[in-house]
Amino acid sequence: MNIQVINSQNPLWLQTLCKLRYDVYHLPEYARLEAKRTKADSQAFVIIDGEKIFFLPFLIRSCYDILGSKAQEYKDAISPYGYSGVLLSRAAANSDIFTDFALKELNYYFKSKGVCSAFFRLHPILNNKFSFIFSGDTVNKIGETISVDLKLSESQIWANTRKGHQSTINKCKRLGFTARMVNLVEYVDNFQVIYEETMNRVAAKQSYYFSQEYFSDLQNLHGNIHLCLVELKSEIAAACIFFECGGIVQAHLGGTKNKFLQQSPFNYLIDYVRYWAKQRGNELMHIGSGVGGTKDSLYHFKAGFSKQRHDWFALRLIPDWEKYSYLTHIRAESLNTKVEELLQSNFFPAYRSSGIEIK
Repeated sequence: MNIQVINSQNPLWLQTLCKLRYDVYHLPEYARLEAKRTKADSQAFVIIDGEKIFFLPFLIRSCYDILGSKAQEYKDAISPYGYSGVLLSRAAANSDIFTDFALKELNYYFKSKGVCSAFFRLHPILNNKFSFIFSGDTVNKIGETISVDLKLSESQIWANTRKGHQSTINKCKRLGFTARMVNLVEYVDNFQVIYEETMNRVAAKQSYYFSQEYFSDLQNLHGNIHLCLVELKSEIAAACIFFECGGIVQAHLGGTKNKFLQQSPFNYLIDYVRYWAKQRGNELMHIGSGVGGTKDSLYHFKAGFSKQRHDWFALRLIPDWEKYSYLTHIRAESLNTKVEELLQSNFFPAYRSSGIEIK
């Protein structure tokens, strides 16, 4: 049995992925991108036992924002932004003994490194059976995501589209809107302007804003990244970044220029990309969920493009209860609330709660 914790430069990272079905979020380039953005360390936990493989990319960050200079020995682990999570080979997924062992080894490693909690958003498609593989107290449902089944015919895909969306898409075509896929490097500045305008309009949390350097670094994903533009008379009306990997096309970040909101060109953008993705031989176009996995207005919009749904789970670990409890106590004091209320809230880890989640 081979158990290793590796960095994104280690050739074993890609060698392991070659034996598994994976998405962009599992690539070493994406891990480096996220580590740079979050000022964290990117690593992957790998266990290989014959045909049984356990692979998990993660970021380790400090707790300086909670404890200040006293936080050297306090850390936590998170998954890179988006849908990463654990990858298991078929043999591993069919072995309760192996998966239980893998989680115990992962917890042991984290505790030895001062990591008191770990939160991993699982992949709604690649990890869809993990609620049965891992115990209920470690896997919690976040919500539901939406994808377009690209194995359907184009007429079936259209038939599964909400009537209101169909009308909007047809209207955009009549008005003269056009869509095309372009190289991100050529239009990254245009995209960032539209994206930030969109985030400002919807009063998004700060975590949904990204720097110019981040958008430039996305280009390191090379053939796995695409940018779709919808234009009217050569003016960009809407834009969205898409990932493509392993038969899955994934909507990443996008937006609409305020000037064109009334025409809803983003409907046409999603419609165009799903047929583009199908023509390239992909199986699924994953549109995602509402904010934080909720069934909000964003979810309702996305749900109009397909009837296919996926349960979305998170893996929660507490390798060191003593440190976790101490940090939660410090956080409760700063929020002038009770430790029990933080622990009973749905927010994880409790010591990073803003207090808004407590009812």
